[in-house]
Amino acid sequence: MTDKLTAAEHAEKIDPLLENGWTLVDGREAIYKKFVFANFVEAFGFMTRAAIHAEKLNHHPEWSNVYKTVEVTLTTHDAGGLSALDAQLGATLDKLAGG
Repeated sequence: MTDKLTAAEHAEKIDPLLENGWTLVDGREAIYKKFVFANFVEAFGFMTRAAIHAEKLNHHPEWSNVYKTVEVTLTTHDAGGLSALDAQLGATLDKLAGG
């Protein structure tokens, strides 16, 4: 089982994501970001690349895709909140999106 982040770890690992456009989700311990691409093919390509990384981490996002927009929510269900896996996957998604 993955451990939930402590307050110090949250500041170290999640705060940089918040500075890069991620937001805290109201009512649950999760982070959210909307990625907007030029078109559907770019959005789907992002999701395909992201899926490979998520599978390697064995940590899968909650996400949806409508045309050129991909909305992502990250949390670690078995930890009951945010974990280092969320921070790692969030940073990876930012890199894959070019941010």
